[in-house]
Amino acid sequence: MKKWSGGLFIIALAMILVFRYCSIVKIEPPKQSRKQSASDFFGNHPTNDSFITSSEIKVKKEAESYKKPHFIEVDGPSELFASHDIFKEGSRALLVWPHMRPLLSRSDSLPETAQGVKEASLAWKDLLSAIEKDKASKLSKSNSQEDKNCPFSVSTLDKIVSRDGVILEIPCGLVDDSSISLVGIPDGHSRSFQIQLLGSQLAGEPEPPIILHYNVSLPGDNMTEEPFVVQNTWTHELGWGKEERCPSHRSANNLKVDGLVLCNEQAVRSSLEENLNMSQPSSDMLTNVSRGGAYGSANFPFVEGNPFTATLWVGLEGFHMTVNGRHETSFAYREKLEPWSVTKVKVAGGLDLLSALAKGLPVSEDHDLVVDVEHLKAPATLKKRLLMLVGVFSTGNNFERRMALRRAWMQYEAVRSGDVAVRFFIGLHKNSQVNIELWREAEAYGDIQLMPFVDYYSLISLKTIAICIFGTKILPAKYIMKTDDDAFVRIDEVISSLKGKATNGLLYGLIAFESAPDREKGSKWYIDNKEWPHALYPPWAHGPGYIISRDIAKFIVRGHQESDLKTGH
Repeated sequence: MKKWSGGLFIIALAMILVFRYCSIVKIEPPKQSRKQSASDFFGNHPTNDSFITSSEIKVKKEAESYKKPHFIEVDGPSELFASHDIFKEGSRALLVWPHMRPLLSRSDSLPETAQGVKEASLAWKDLLSAIEKDKASKLSKSNSQEDKNCPFSVSTLDKIVSRDGVILEIPCGLVDDSSISLVGIPDGHSRSFQIQLLGSQLAGEPEPPIILHYNVSLPGDNMTEEPFVVQNTWTHELGWGKEERCPSHRSANNLKVDGLVLCNEQAVRSSLEENLNMSQPSSDMLTNVSRGGAYGSANFPFVEGNPFTATLWVGLEGFHMTVNGRHETSFAYREKLEPWSVTKVKVAGGLDLLSALAKGLPVSEDHDLVVDVEHLKAPATLKKRLLMLVGVFSTGNNFERRMALRRAWMQYEAVRSGDVAVRFFIGLHKNSQVNIELWREAEAYGDIQLMPFVDYYSLISLKTIAICIFGTKILPAKYIMKTDDDAFVRIDEVISSLKGKATNGLLYGLIAFESAPDREKGSKWYIDNKEWPHALYPPWAHGPGYIISRDIAKFIVRGHQESDLKTGH
């Protein structure tokens, strides 16, 4: 009995020890993964003026350590930042330039940065010359023969084509909803004709870039050769791009531009084979065909001897061709070949052109004739720190959009009182006339910040850095907001929604979590491993509008100035 009682005592003592251990060391079930918040990503920001280093950001690092970039020699900065009277006069449009210079000469800059800076230096040289000429001549636009430097439309009705095939000069580029309409008759002499949109040609460039090459090949004799349309681009640096052909004889139903299919084609071969008393084509030839009645009996849109009306219009994502009222093709914009840079329309080959009209072009205002100009100017900022800076991304020839904003939400009391400042951030244009009009606009309203690079979409991240610089070093603000020139901002609602929000570590907007880079090389949003090596992006806000707190803006500025952050992000 004593043996049993001793054994029970030992067992009881062991159980007490086990329970005691478990009460000290709790074994918890694995936690479910939680979405990383913006606050988690930016870390615990200090409340003083010190800055966070990149090591404090909780991002999974690659095995290979990040090497800080060094400065390299780049063509253009010396000309852009050379001492000039404009800088001495303290132009309000160039306030961020001194802070941006180091970012343009880093070894890890995006490939397009060097080209954007070089082209900007040439455009800046032309603009300075024009400014000096204006000052010397003392001529206003109303006394000039060029009253409409950026007209709404241009046309030709006399069928006169220049020797190089140029039929229209586009003074200030194209914008969304601009269109070019051609009326002509294919004459069949060369069995093909071409329509080209040419870009701006800077000094020293041997040939202008071709923003769009639209090549139409007509049916052969006795309808034995299939007609087709080929679209492409060309630059001096890269040559011809990857051509897009219609009919493509491949399924492209999932590829759309502005919601429109790339080739809205009928089964061309079926018409050809019917003419040759051949059997119906196989189903794989019926690619991207509208199954409605509209396309069932349609022919190829361009036919020898038949007049046509073709309209090429500018969408948000690409060019679209409509022939005789029917959509035929779409073509997505390619990098650095954007509609704002179009300067000429050219035709070649077997086409008898009857007329051409370009309309919906960007129109600049005569600021001397604006009756309410004083109410549209940026108000004086007397406070040491603003409540909010709103940085608006815009393109040089979007004159009308900026004027609409000045007359709309930029009239909110918070803006007019100086509590909120609004500035447009715009890169230089390759078109000299656009730069002249842009400079006049900047001088008239005082709300434009020019960027020391050409306004390519791929360099948009540099604008983001510029907004952060402006909101921390030039017009310090509690919050910094980014938006676009096609957005209407309810300033009153935005300010109201910020009440009670965190003043540190705030990223406020439509936030995307756990999104991955697009590794498909053919995609418009392709990101290679060198540009972003991580499997996931940190939380990011969608572009139409987002707000960050001042400490995050300071972190971005310091991170780029000290080369702790990559210039592409």
